[in-house]
Amino acid sequence: MTIAVGQLLQGTLGVAVLLLLAWLVSENRRRISARVVITGLGLQIALAALLLGLPQMRSVFIAVNGVVVGLQQATEAGTGFVFGYLGGGPAPFDLVEPANSFILAFRALPLILVIGALSALLFHWRVLPVVVNALAWLLRRSLGISGALGLGTAANIFMGMIEAPLMIKPYLKAMNRGELFALMTTGMATIAGTVMILYASLISEAIPNALGNILTASLISAPAALLIAEILVPSHPRASATTPLPEIEIRSEGAMDAVTRGTLDAIPLLLNIIAMLIVMVALVTLANELLAFLPPAAGAPLTLERILGWLFAPVVWLIGIPWHEAATAGALMGTKTVLNELLAYIALADLPPQALSERSRLIMTYALCGFANLGSLGIMLGGLGSMVPERRPEIAALGFKAILAGTLATLMTGAIAGLMLTLLGS
Repeated sequence: MTIAVGQLLQGTLGVAVLLLLAWLVSENRRRISARVVITGLGLQIALAALLLGLPQMRSVFIAVNGVVVGLQQATEAGTGFVFGYLGGGPAPFDLVEPANSFILAFRALPLILVIGALSALLFHWRVLPVVVNALAWLLRRSLGISGALGLGTAANIFMGMIEAPLMIKPYLKAMNRGELFALMTTGMATIAGTVMILYASLISEAIPNALGNILTASLISAPAALLIAEILVPSHPRASATTPLPEIEIRSEGAMDAVTRGTLDAIPLLLNIIAMLIVMVALVTLANELLAFLPPAAGAPLTLERILGWLFAPVVWLIGIPWHEAATAGALMGTKTVLNELLAYIALADLPPQALSERSRLIMTYALCGFANLGSLGIMLGGLGSMVPERRPEIAALGFKAILAGTLATLMTGAIAGLMLTLLGS
C-alpha cells in the first residue's frame, strides 16, 4: 500500500511539473485556454482509464497483437521468397548461431511496405476515414478546436507527420499560429501506423501486448499534445467547434491502385529508416570511442548512453520510474530525444530482464512513443514548408519548440500510464 501511494504521488508530481514547465516557457500565459488544458487533461486520463482499465480491453489487445504476428508471418513469406534465407527462408546450410540469423533490414523493416499498402487499401475502402473522422469529432466537440485541426490531429495518430497535414493542406495557410503549432506538436507526440506495427514487433518479447500498448500511447498522446501546445503557443482567437470537418480525399482509383500507391509511398520511408539507423549507430559508436579517452566514471568507462541516462534520470523519475532504475530508463529517453525512437525501442528490447521492472518497461513504452527528435524535425520542416511555402519561416521558428512540446506530451502520457497501472494494481 505504501509503495502504491508513493507511486501515485510521484506520478501526480510529474504531471504537475511537466505542466508547470510548459507554463513557464509559454509565449502568452494570459491567453491560455483553460478549457483546452482542463478538458485535454481529462480526456487523456479518461482514454487511459478506458483503454487500460477495462478488462475487456485486454482481450482486444491480445487480438490486436495477433494481427502483428499474422502480418509478420505474411511479410516473412514475401521476404523469404525475395531474399531467401536472409529474409527468413530456409537456410541452405546448418546454422551455428541461429540467434544471429535475424537480419533487421531483410526481415523486420520490410513490414513497413506491407503496412503502407494495407493502410492505403483501408483508406480506399473508407475504413480508416471513418475512424479518423470519429476521433476528429471527439476532439473538436470536447476541446473546441477547429475541424481542420481536429482532423489533422486524429490523422496523426495513424499517419505520419507529413501525410496527416496533407489531408488538410487547403486549410494550412489560414490556420493561426497556435493551430499550426498544435498540428506540429501532435505530429511530434504520436507515431505513424506504418512504424507502429514495426516497433511493436521489435519489443513484443519484452512488452506484453506490445501493439495494444503502443496504439494506446499514440491515442492518449493526442489530447496531451493539444493541451501542451495550447500552453506553449495559445491559439487565439479560437476557431468555432461547429465548423464542419473537411472531407477526406481518396486519391486512389481502385483497390490495386491503392496497394501500388501505398507500397511506393512507403519506399522512401523504408530507405530513410535504413539510412538513419546506419548513420545514428555509427555516430553513437564514434562518440563512445571518443569518450573512451576520458577517465572512467563510477568504475566504468564513459559512454553516450551513460551520460544520457544521468541527464534524463530526474525526468523519468518524475513520470514514475523508481530511482534505482532511472539511469537505465533515462538512457532510453535520451536516445529517443537525441537520436530517434526506433533506436530507443531497440535498446528497450535488448535490456536484460532485471534492468527494468515490468511496470517501468510499460511506462517507457508509452513515454518513447513519439517522433519528437532532431531527425523528425528536419522531415517536418521540409514537408510542411513545401505545403505552405509562404509560412516556411514561421514553421522553422516553431520547430525546436515543437520538439519540446512533443516530448512533454509523451512524458505526460508515460506518467498517466504509470498512474493507471498503479491504480489497477498492475
